Amino acid sequence: MAKTDIGYLPRGNPCAQCGKPIFAPDWVEQGSGRISYLWTCRACDYRFEAVAFFDERHASAEPLAA
Repeated sequence: MAKTDIGYLPRGNPCAQCGKPIFAPDWVEQGSGRISYLWTCRACDYRFEAVAFFDERHASAEPLAA
């Protein structure tokens, strides 16, 4: 299964409602060809999800055995 490096977390994403920056996502989930981020704004208490889609052909292959 192809795996994308999720070591990089987006920072300073603006709130979808009030526009204030959010330090980091509360939750990150990786699926086939996508990464989902759950954000919570501490200023207005709004929660939203952002999804990033990527081309699996460019992802590095995960080793099958150690």
